[in-house]
This record gives sequence, structure tokens and C-alpha cells, in this order.
Amino acid sequence: MDRAAAASTPLIVIEHLHKHYDTDAGPQPVLRDVSLRIEAGEFVAVMGPSGSGKSTFMNILGCLDVASSGRYLLQGNDTARLSGDELARLRNRFIGFVFQGFNLLPRATLLDNVALPLLYAGLPAHSREERARELLARVGLERYAGYLPSRISGGQQQRVAIARALVNSPKLVLADEPTGNLDSATSHEIMRLIAGLNAEHGTTVVLVTHEADVARFGKRVIHFVDGMVDSDQIAGATPASRALEASP
Repeated sequence: MDRAAAASTPLIVIEHLHKHYDTDAGPQPVLRDVSLRIEAGEFVAVMGPSGSGKSTFMNILGCLDVASSGRYLLQGNDTARLSGDELARLRNRFIGFVFQGFNLLPRATLLDNVALPLLYAGLPAHSREERARELLARVGLERYAGYLPSRISGGQQQRVAIARALVNSPKLVLADEPTGNLDSATSHEIMRLIAGLNAEHGTTVVLVTHEADVARFGKRVIHFVDGMVDSDQIAGATPASRALEASP
């Protein structure tokens, strides 16, 4: 693919995607004929009731699960044609994950937690440490680099998780209920940080949430109902900039 074609290709292309799980009662559909595109630099909030398919959709975007049928292209790569090793490399190179439960290694320092994706990428130790310190500084936690996760607050742990998600400079950040375990003030702080990454650095963000206040940070909101896209609306181009203006 030449540069001009790459520049015009959406980061994510989903075409007639279906997903079902086999059960004793027969196939259980989870996603039904989902088609959409997400351009590089978008901030998309995905909403829907429990069981609507939004988490399964997120897992497929992150190459943690595969569709039963249909196509998922990430950066022009047809994920169905990739081997397990190729999918792992794609995840490590292009995608950063932020989860509700933080998923930090409890016996590793914050520095080592942030540096972990770089270890998988094969970077030497001094390069891993330098890059991890840079990311901890970006989220305001460089002075805690030697701490274990248990010594810092939930909001700070989520900041570490965001630093880890960004350490490989991914083109896509997937955030699954990133504020679900946090109080409202800390949730707003985390969302300001995520919105700032999108606004300042052009990082593409796809965020799953059931909270309307969190979804309002997105510039586009997709609602899932019964495994289908019920609505796909542009929410306006200003929430991220307003979040930055609200920053102290």
C-alpha cells in the first residue's frame, strides 16, 4: 500500500460483522451485521445496555476475539488472514489497552508495569526504562516509579494503565469502562487525560462505557442494542477541547 492510499484508508473498517457463541441450546448471536468505519484521530464512545454486544465488539477490535463472519480491517490489515503470532504483533504494535480493573502486575513496580509492552517488543533494558519514565512523567507519576501498585490510589493506578497503553505509541487506544472503579471526581480527571491524548496527540480512542457523562467526552457516540448498531451520531467536535480548557 503506497503512502497516499494509506493516508486515505480508515484506521478501522468493519463490514457485515457477525459473532455468535456455540452453546448447548445452539448458536447464541452476540453481534449481528455490524458495519462501520473509524478514521484515524477519532474519539468514539460505545454505549449500550448489558448484553448488547459492546464488550464483544471491543474484544474483536483489540484482536482478542475473532468474528464468526464478516471482515475487520485494522490499518488495512484483514485480521482474519493473520496468524496468531501476527495478531499478537499487531496488538503490541498498534493497540493500547486500558481496562476497568487496571490489570497491573501487583509485584512489579510502576516503572516495570509501564515498560512491560516494550519487553515483549524486544527493546533493550535502558530503552525500556527511559521510555517508561517518559510516560509516567506524562501522567504525573514519575516520582512513584519505584512503587508497587498497592501503594497508590485507584485513580493513580488507572493513570499507570494509561501510561502502559501508550508506551508503544499505539495508533489505537481501546478503553473498556476505564472509570468504572473510580469516584466521580477521579473519573473526570481520567477522562480529561484521555481526551487530552486524543486532542493533543491525535491518538484514536474507542471507549466502552455505560455512563453518559463519560460518553460526552467522545466526539462520536455509537449505541449498540441486541448486537446491532442502533445509532451512530457525531456528538460535536468540542468535548475534548472543553476538557482541556477545564484542566488546571
